[in-house]
Amino acid sequence: MAHQDDMPSIIDRPVYPPGFRARRGLNWAFLGFLYTSYYLCRYNFPIANGAIAKEFHFSDTQMGLIISMQSLAYACGQWINGLICDRIGGKRSMIIGAIGTLIVNVAFGFASFVGQLSLFTLLWAMNGYLQSFGAPGMVKINTAWFHHRERGSFAGIFGFMINLGVFVINRVGPMLLAGFTFMGLLSVPALHWRWLFFGPACVIAIVALLMALIVKQTPEEAGFYHMQPPKGAGDDDPRAKTSEVFRKMVSHPGIWFTGLAYFCTGGVRASQQQWFARYMTDVHHIPLNSRIFYVLGFLMPFVASAGSLMSGYLSDMFFKSRRAPVAAVLYFTEAAIILLAAHFARTPIETVVFFVAIAFTCNSTHSLLGTAAAMDIGGRKMAGFASGVIDSFQYLGQALAGVVLGMILQKYGWHSYWYFMAPFGIIGGLLMVFSGHTITASAEHEPPPVIPIEGELGGQES
Repeated sequence: MAHQDDMPSIIDRPVYPPGFRARRGLNWAFLGFLYTSYYLCRYNFPIANGAIAKEFHFSDTQMGLIISMQSLAYACGQWINGLICDRIGGKRSMIIGAIGTLIVNVAFGFASFVGQLSLFTLLWAMNGYLQSFGAPGMVKINTAWFHHRERGSFAGIFGFMINLGVFVINRVGPMLLAGFTFMGLLSVPALHWRWLFFGPACVIAIVALLMALIVKQTPEEAGFYHMQPPKGAGDDDPRAKTSEVFRKMVSHPGIWFTGLAYFCTGGVRASQQQWFARYMTDVHHIPLNSRIFYVLGFLMPFVASAGSLMSGYLSDMFFKSRRAPVAAVLYFTEAAIILLAAHFARTPIETVVFFVAIAFTCNSTHSLLGTAAAMDIGGRKMAGFASGVIDSFQYLGQALAGVVLGMILQKYGWHSYWYFMAPFGIIGGLLMVFSGHTITASAEHEPPPVIPIEGELGGQES
């Protein structure tokens, strides 16, 4: 229970001029939809996993290798691209990532005519690196637009946009593989799995163009001016020297506590998202176009979004924007759910229930730590690198959920699946318990900003 002094008051709330929230909402919508498109071009692989393995006779270990190399490349890219993002700005970073992702997804589809494991692995690793421009870019832009007291709620919205991408690909992907009829008029036959990569590439091209035309990197670019820059930002210019960013961030203990906990989030999140389709088809013999799979494909992103929104709101409203207490409860709850699943997930319905419950917990910590905590620690100048470093740990955890989990499944079978995930929840919870105040914001005691109306008429578009 939060102490009464931790409860927010009217004084804590940011005061904005007319038009600011609407412009911020427009900004965030197109940033969010672009990041949703990134996920269409990333989580198409789990849907194609079984079809690729069947066509080219790849083992679980070989498919896991593709997943692991993508995750490792993403993790390395977060460090590099986080620094680049803080230097060139979030908007350019997101556009670079979108163009690269588009090209690589098209190439991955055409690689089906070659069928070489090494080519698939190389291309998917390139996709991981290029996609790592996205999260630092989006977090950096939104750090300038959202005050400290609003970032937990923002992280919840961020989680919703991610899960929208997961929901769409989970819904549309099986339809493309099985064939479908559109509005009773247009009949689309079953398509080759390569269309799971061609289709999302077209989507990201359109959304990236709209984002480039509409999004402003800072409120100042949109004509809204702060009375004073946030503490820890230095000035209104969101760009920072690379050496300064690196030195300050790697010496910040909150980066390491949050990153190690995020490693645990990645281990569970990838184990579920990358392998759940194979689990349902291999263990319960549920086809991808079945009703139960559609229900699971809807419920997982739905509860993941609800968890992201709830955890962010709780941390903002009841814990004075402290992220660790909420995250600790989520990690321990997650471990308990996974251990229960190992003993009671015997039927398809029971498995669906446990998958949905795990999606709630792991995606809650995903948005809370990878977004809100990164924004808090990095501030306006360094949010890109802070996000990159923290997110890189998640993808190191995801790398274990690739080739290592694939080898375990191949040797010990699917029952070992649950026991692989459980320790991550316990370790993540302990890290949050012992993190203390290391992951609170540098601007925690900063008064909420009052953004004056330019010329007494409101912010004008630049």
